[in-house]
Amino acid sequence: MESGGETRRVVVVGGGIAGSLLAKSLQFNAAVTLIDPKEYLEITWANLRNMVEPSFAERSVINHTDYLTNGRIVTSAATNITDNHVWTADGHRIAYDYLVIATGHRDVVPNTKTDRLNQYKAENQKIQSANSILIVGGGPTGVELAGEIATDFPDKKVTLVHKGPRLLEFIGTKASNKTLRWLKSRKVEVKLEQAVDLNSSTLDGSHVYKTSSGESIKADCHFLCAGKPLASAWLNDTILKTHLDGNGRLMVDEHLRVNGRANIFAIGDITDIPELKQGFLAQKHAMVVAKNLKLLMSGGVQESKLSKYEPGSAIALVSLGRKDAIAQFPFATISGCLPGLLKSRDLFVGKTRKNMGLQA
Repeated sequence: MESGGETRRVVVVGGGIAGSLLAKSLQFNAAVTLIDPKEYLEITWANLRNMVEPSFAERSVINHTDYLTNGRIVTSAATNITDNHVWTADGHRIAYDYLVIATGHRDVVPNTKTDRLNQYKAENQKIQSANSILIVGGGPTGVELAGEIATDFPDKKVTLVHKGPRLLEFIGTKASNKTLRWLKSRKVEVKLEQAVDLNSSTLDGSHVYKTSSGESIKADCHFLCAGKPLASAWLNDTILKTHLDGNGRLMVDEHLRVNGRANIFAIGDITDIPELKQGFLAQKHAMVVAKNLKLLMSGGVQESKLSKYEPGSAIALVSLGRKDAIAQFPFATISGCLPGLLKSRDLFVGKTRKNMGLQA
């Protein structure tokens, strides 16, 4: 976008769901640079399906070059921010007029799509060759993985251990109870209010894991499905260090601008917006900021014209295998085929690809 004859420079740090959609949306309105340590966007809510069906990852792992055809991609981690530059681990110093932080949660993954696909094949091999599987963690990741394995490999013995008093503690009790009943109906053994010592089996090579209540669980392999930390520690040494709250999230205003910073925005899981951290909400953040940046780059915009972000209400969809799901809306909880139609079959991968300008 020209403002006074100049193309504005927009730097997006983080190539997850929010950052990639924003970069794609602005690539013909500004000189866009996307900074990301990996070469691809990953539709993360499809990760567990990829483990039981590795070919599914061909569509849910997308090279940045596929959708960002008119922007610059720097494959490195951002390490510092000044008032007009971003520094990266490989020594780049990138100037910006507008900056958007979208680093989300920290995940240790390979740099290339090929290596990521191979990783899914290896995880699948691990599941295929095991007769018994231990899943540690009863949040959405643990529950969905248990559901995927129980559906695709019904003969395998699956045990899920969770330290909390109920599964899916971030949503209502009714949804938790329905999920527990569904898993038990698929012969998944669920142990609540227990922790597992994952080192206990490796010490003697017995494949027997000890729980905090003294129980023993025999399993050929295990998957740890714990929450991932925020990818915001790097901001502690930057000009944004005073803009982080006690949880390491960036404090933003109603326009998703970092508080007190006219030209720096934040989107996705890294923001302090009081809502569930979900992919479809991160996409909404991206669209609000895309709109606001287009307005700002056109020049002379009044504050009142900027779009405001309204925090999302508690809508949660947790897949249970291929056909079922638990859905919690603000006034109702439903389970079974209807929410399954909404999410489980394709996991919104086709819709997300279309949003990125790609074939479903």
